Amino acid sequence: MAEHSRTWTPRHPTDLSQTIGPVRRGPGDPTFLRAVDGSFWRTTRSASGPATVRYAQPAADVLRVDAWGPGAAEAVAEAAVVLGEGDDPSGFDPRIALIDEAHRRNPGLRMVRTGRVFEALVPAILEQKVITLQAHDSWRFLVHRFGEDAPVPPPGAAGSAGGGTGRRLKVAPTAEQWARVPSWEWHRAGVDPQRSRTIVNAARYASRLEEASGMSPTDAAARLMLMPGVGVWTAAEVAQRAFGDPDALAVGDYHLSNYLGHALWGRDMTDDEMVEAMAPWAGHRQRVVRLLGASGVRGRPRRGPRMPFVDHRAI
Repeated sequence: MAEHSRTWTPRHPTDLSQTIGPVRRGPGDPTFLRAVDGSFWRTTRSASGPATVRYAQPAADVLRVDAWGPGAAEAVAEAAVVLGEGDDPSGFDPRIALIDEAHRRNPGLRMVRTGRVFEALVPAILEQKVITLQAHDSWRFLVHRFGEDAPVPPPGAAGSAGGGTGRRLKVAPTAEQWARVPSWEWHRAGVDPQRSRTIVNAARYASRLEEASGMSPTDAAARLMLMPGVGVWTAAEVAQRAFGDPDALAVGDYHLSNYLGHALWGRDMTDDEMVEAMAPWAGHRQRVVRLLGASGVRGRPRRGPRMPFVDHRAI
């Protein structure tokens, strides 16, 4: 038996895979995996301590969570919120046929809401102004190096072997541990001094940053952006995962303006043009992005400049 578990029928149609997916930070994320039985495993850390959490969808209208470790009770108690219980799209107006079709085809896409601010902030900072694959490599290296082994389900528990994956999960370092990562280890991880300083500084104020989870979206973004090196893009990336904000448009993303420009209007766009064009969906702009992605809508053709690969370990 799991230390704690719960099975429930969600208030709104919920597709587990589509909802929990944004929490994953690339292939081989040490804190997240999808098991061969279709369940999703995640590690997290609350005030109660670390937890290993298993999310499953045994039927279309049924969700189940099992959790192990000191933070298991808290992880189970918040599972419905994490999986979008509070995300009500009833006021969402698709406005155009393409988005209406995407919305109709993906009725279970909810906005994930982990409530863990610093947990979402570190990988977002790592992804600043670098190729995403590089950021994922850095995340894997640092979590394996400075994180801790995740709580292990007892033999015979539901999915106790990781759902058949055989991969042992890790719990990301605490804020105090992130603050103590030596400069040479950041270098080994391919993280430049600007990003490492941003993470170390944010780690020192982690408890104040966590308060943002109970604020309005505007106040939460303002709290995050008090940190040097945290701007609109990074705050939006955190809001998408920690706050379940359906409006958190990642302005400043290297690809997003042109993706939306081509997907919806057939042309390249600047960030300013994108913000103006997305105004009719205010309150649900990130929902539009997620729906288009879930429906396989293609954006800009694969041509033109790409973000350069810079190996910071060689600098």
